[in-house]
Amino acid sequence: MAKATRFDGKAVLRAGAIAGVTALLICLVGMVAAFGKRNLIGGVVRISVGHTLFFLNMMLAGYLAVRRARHKEPLFQALGGALAGLVSSAMVAALVLIDLPEQVNLRSVLINASPDLYALLTFGMPTLTGLGVLVVAGTFVAALTAGALILPPRFRRAVSLGFAVLLLVGLLQDLLKVMFTGWGTLGDLFLWMFETGGGLSLVAAVTVFVVAGGLNLLFSYYAAGTRRQVQAWVMSRPPQGRLAIRIASIGLLALVLLSVPFVVGRYPSEVLNTVGLFALMGLGLNVVVGFAGLLDLGYVAFFAIGAYTMGVLTSPEISPLAHPLTFWEALPFSLLAALLSGIILGIPVLNTRGDYLAIVTLGFGEIVRLLFLSDWLRPYVGGAQGIQLIAPAKVGDLLLTQPRELYYLILVSCLIVVFVSNRLKNSRLGRAWMAVREDEDVAQAMGIELVSTKLLAFATGATFAGLSGAIFATKLGSIYPHSFQLLYSIYVLCLLIVGGMGNVPGVLVGALLLIGLPELLREFAEYRMLVYGVALVFMMLTRPEGFLPDRRVRREVRAEVEENSA
Repeated sequence: MAKATRFDGKAVLRAGAIAGVTALLICLVGMVAAFGKRNLIGGVVRISVGHTLFFLNMMLAGYLAVRRARHKEPLFQALGGALAGLVSSAMVAALVLIDLPEQVNLRSVLINASPDLYALLTFGMPTLTGLGVLVVAGTFVAALTAGALILPPRFRRAVSLGFAVLLLVGLLQDLLKVMFTGWGTLGDLFLWMFETGGGLSLVAAVTVFVVAGGLNLLFSYYAAGTRRQVQAWVMSRPPQGRLAIRIASIGLLALVLLSVPFVVGRYPSEVLNTVGLFALMGLGLNVVVGFAGLLDLGYVAFFAIGAYTMGVLTSPEISPLAHPLTFWEALPFSLLAALLSGIILGIPVLNTRGDYLAIVTLGFGEIVRLLFLSDWLRPYVGGAQGIQLIAPAKVGDLLLTQPRELYYLILVSCLIVVFVSNRLKNSRLGRAWMAVREDEDVAQAMGIELVSTKLLAFATGATFAGLSGAIFATKLGSIYPHSFQLLYSIYVLCLLIVGGMGNVPGVLVGALLLIGLPELLREFAEYRMLVYGVALVFMMLTRPEGFLPDRRVRREVRAEVEENSA
């Protein structure tokens, strides 16, 4: 479609209305007021995370104005962004004005239309003055965003990354303060960034933005050439030299991973453990969905089977054995039980595809959860009371019960599963899975045995989930049926979609983004599903292949998007 040569006011107004409705939504669900309790920038110029959410919507208005109107002239782009920002910010200001007369009480219907929200939107100023500042600021931010889109892509990426890093530092400031406090003199060099009342100082905020954006810009200029030079230098070394470089690189990475719990502290280590467990599940589901293309919505069942097998065999209160097993003795049985359950699920669904396969696997997941909950199996698996006193993992005389010790168990498990996943992906079986994902009929015509290929995919994915479930059980020491609901299957599928289907690093990135960040921001946990939904919609519109997809998946998705948009 050609760019517009005249000012398209209708498209701009529609863009402003869309952003305005989005801004009203996040205000009226309580996100702005809740996030407003945390300062992004403190001191004299106070900007809370709630204000940042509002300004993000104004940036959305500027972006939509440019994309929808397709103006050719830079002046029209900036003017369109300003008009869209004016419309969207005026819609938010109208919310406050409607509730201004004493006769109107929006809070009787919209409970989050509270004085705290209005005080935030008016920046603590008198109502009319504050709303004027709100509209002017929203218009300016939208115009600035529209103008930034004129910049070359390299500069746009630098600005976007600088803003993202600034927002991330502001969100995680409490955690960073605790981390820096434990670093002694070195930590004091970082603590200057934070104001006493919370938030970054203005100087620190500008510094973080400039450093992050500047490093990205330098990297974009020099990364490709430097990478080629390093590769050429490495390849020019003799075989013994290349091996030494590889060993040194692996050793440095291992040193970083091993030192993480001592650097970040207890609570971040616990968060990393949770991320690791979901990453294990994600790597297993990546085999089933990403490699073989078999949509499994009951994946949490294998996680539950691994956990319950560990609980039954190690807990003295329910174990059928005279002497309950240790964690290491029970672990092979947990993996075997999960593997067999994967085969049992795979046999009846061999001829099922697409949505029908998703429905069948969804039913399997619920059946497993209800069986563990039922009174019929209560003597064997504890019923609604679950299983307590599950044996902790133990290495020699060291009990792996604290987050820092469990981190190493989960880290080793993740490294093993990553290694196996990569080897499987590049193996003959991995290529067979990908052929089945593309077209089952063509794969069968080429001589691929569908029965064994599909069963191996289900069994492999289930085994990885069983490993995660076994560690989960020993980590908590007790398990209950409500810990294995359908929602966890959805979480794992979401991290696959966001991270990138079919790519192992993409799974790890998705786990960090969708599991790690919400865990670190526990006070906003009630908005987790809303954020998940927004993230998924955003990814489907902008990067349907995910952040780090497999190269083949990226080509397929991009080709399909271009075909549908043509």
